[in-house]
Amino acid sequence: METTSFETNAAAKDGQTKCPKCGATDISLNPATGQLRCNFCRHTFEAEALDDMKSGVGDLHGEQVSTGASDISNAEDDQTMTLKCTSCGAEVVINLQESTQARCHWCRNTLSVNSKVPNGAVPDVVLPFKMKKDEAKQRIEEYVGKKKFFANKNFRNEFTTDNVMGVYFPYMLVDMKGHACFSGEGEVKTGSYTRTTGSGDNKHTETIYKVDSYSVFRECDVEIDDLTVESSSRRAGAVSGKVETNNIINAILPFDTENSVKYDSNFLKGYTSEKRDVNKSDLQPIVDSQEKEAIKFQLNKSVEKYDRGVRWDNVQVNKQGEKWLAAYLPVWLYSYVQNPGKSNALTHYVAVNARTAETIGSVPLNLGRIWPLSFLVGIVLAGLGFLGAFFIKHKEMARFGTKTWLIIAGIFLVGLFGFFFIQYSRYRNTSARHHFENETKINVANIGGNDTFLRKFETRESTMSGANNKTVYIEKLQAPKNG
Repeated sequence: METTSFETNAAAKDGQTKCPKCGATDISLNPATGQLRCNFCRHTFEAEALDDMKSGVGDLHGEQVSTGASDISNAEDDQTMTLKCTSCGAEVVINLQESTQARCHWCRNTLSVNSKVPNGAVPDVVLPFKMKKDEAKQRIEEYVGKKKFFANKNFRNEFTTDNVMGVYFPYMLVDMKGHACFSGEGEVKTGSYTRTTGSGDNKHTETIYKVDSYSVFRECDVEIDDLTVESSSRRAGAVSGKVETNNIINAILPFDTENSVKYDSNFLKGYTSEKRDVNKSDLQPIVDSQEKEAIKFQLNKSVEKYDRGVRWDNVQVNKQGEKWLAAYLPVWLYSYVQNPGKSNALTHYVAVNARTAETIGSVPLNLGRIWPLSFLVGIVLAGLGFLGAFFIKHKEMARFGTKTWLIIAGIFLVGLFGFFFIQYSRYRNTSARHHFENETKINVANIGGNDTFLRKFETRESTMSGANNKTVYIEKLQAPKNG
């Protein structure tokens, strides 16, 4: 595809909007309404929408990359800039690694870098905070309150929502139009029967499944709107889960990105922001993979007859158009460092989607409390297993054998580790993630294809070996090329 770039903030002089009524620059966001408010004359007004967000995915042709999504410059000079105040002419130095805006120390005019700066510091669009801090604190308190029983003792004593921060995290919003082709093999169960082998103690009964196998091909037209991927290496998985529970930020997606507006530094007042540090080329493999997975799940309705599963061996997505925009999306974030200063230090996060109120987090566990209770659960289940075995053996007037004791021991271990890992998963949410395969805005049309019978066979396997139509492949971020 031919690649073209487009300007998203060409008219901006300082990256911010002034009050349309009085011209003041002291503007802030009103989260309750989503409107901007002049703090001088109290006039409220709507933020400007970005025309490129309004254009339909169906109109896409070629690869389009916005100025905000262009490659990040690595020049050392780009980390600091001198901004000239458009109000009084004073000059202010700003460190782009820490902030993308500053205030003139003479006239208090807000200064901001605009989207023409080739350093990836400024996005194209921003989705304003909709939730107030007090509401976010309440949701975090409620979330943690439900998990205090097995929570680490120090965490329970030190927990406070005073350090909750509003953060704009960087993301890429990707639209795609194209045609997809999937080919592979599917299996249908046509019947089953049981078969007994051996005799005496070696007697064994197994189920045999009768199967018809088909060659399967599907093709479709596809349009994807605002596929959302993190554009911070720290949040996209470059930092190990052994150091930070960074999957929590991903898990609160999706956002209502269709309500994003043209970037305006006024939205950043009172909040912090994280700079994008990866390029489009770093994220392209993730975007390609998520597009394929989202299409694959949409095609599942067309292969429902294959009750044993489908194994897609070849996937091709021919893109007719793809558009990239850089965005700031709002999150309320609570953090807690467990074992600070030690080699096993771990930062836990509880995050709130500041648009949808989705709340998820990681709470450190009190191992001294959870293991004894897990042991007790194992003992109780093993005891019930013993009573059941005793009743059966008593009726048969037979003694317990080695096999019976091994079964009881197995029940104990299942109870012990099963209870522990259920609670561990509930408190730590290590597998929590954004289910992009189901939550991406996608339209699949003109589904076609054909199925060709291959063979009949019998197998002991209840599902198709290698079936992947209902499993999700997660592409990981590789080391950023600019870092």
